Amino acid sequence: MRYNAVLHTSYFQRVTSIPVLHYTRSDFDFDLPESLIAQYPTRERSAGRLLRVAPANTPPFQDLRFADLPEWIAENDLMVFNDTRVLKARFFGRKATGGRVELLIERVIGAHEALAQIRASHAPTAGSLIIPEKDETARINVIGRHARFFHLRFDGIENIVDWLDRVGQIPLPPYIRRDAEREDEARYQTVYARVPGAIAAPTAGLHFDEEMLTILRRRGIRCTFVTLHVGAGTFQPVQVEDLRKHTMHSEHVHIPQTVVDAVAETRARGGRVIAIGTTSLRALESMTNEQGELRAGEMETDLFIMPGYCFRAVDKLLTNFHLPGSTLLMLVSAFSGYDVIRAAYQHAIDARYRFFSYGDAMLLERS
Repeated sequence: MRYNAVLHTSYFQRVTSIPVLHYTRSDFDFDLPESLIAQYPTRERSAGRLLRVAPANTPPFQDLRFADLPEWIAENDLMVFNDTRVLKARFFGRKATGGRVELLIERVIGAHEALAQIRASHAPTAGSLIIPEKDETARINVIGRHARFFHLRFDGIENIVDWLDRVGQIPLPPYIRRDAEREDEARYQTVYARVPGAIAAPTAGLHFDEEMLTILRRRGIRCTFVTLHVGAGTFQPVQVEDLRKHTMHSEHVHIPQTVVDAVAETRARGGRVIAIGTTSLRALESMTNEQGELRAGEMETDLFIMPGYCFRAVDKLLTNFHLPGSTLLMLVSAFSGYDVIRAAYQHAIDARYRFFSYGDAMLLERS
């Protein structure tokens, strides 16, 4: 089992975004009826809708079914998926003093250590002890605190990932106003999830079932996999009006050599690289240098993409609809153009598309 240890690669240290000064956080707000926030997945994974946002020389928006997606992917194209697996990262416990606490693991940093968010009436201090409700033989020691995360050590367990799988809950996003149910253990996970480490799903991938993947392969469309462990920061709206002052959360990325080879072969054949989700896009862009060369390896990325960013790795993007004021909305605005995305979102609202993690998808062309 590979844990997401912190690694840095100096090769990839470069300017992470090119800010366009006239855009502010307020420019990425929009009004969304609460009724459009999907609270449950569709009955079948591929049964949702797909909004195609086409290039400027064709009709701007096409309302499709997600099942239509293969028709818009060419034989020479390469689809890049994120194979991270969502941890059952939420669980409850009590402090030695008796107070109840809620824990959300943010990152596993070893077999017995993790960073976590803790909700309690009084925040625990370094040296304090937490006893999990569902396993009172285990002990969680608070080592210290790093900003909003607590550094924890787990004693009396096999390893954190397997232990969470036994006692934890799937951490549904805060805009899903219900507790996680048994169905969510499968549906808030892609069918190709393999590497444990995320606390949020790469939601564009939730639309794919085995039948869809088989159809794509039969058409000669290649699929490959990167890993980016999605953290809780993906749900955090930008708090500052001046985007240059925003501090991006860090996430762990792994790009295998097989992906580098597949991208090179796709380019040589004249095909396009299609990122399945913003996480796949961030992974590829983070590991591509200014000359457009993708490299294999692992790193921590805090890449903040906003309008003005120069894309080097990705040609098309499949993604869900994102939160107002979020870095992901800024990313898709950079990819397809601010005015195009704003119009597409208004079209989606008017046409009553379903939004966010369990919502519908959109297929974007690079501006």
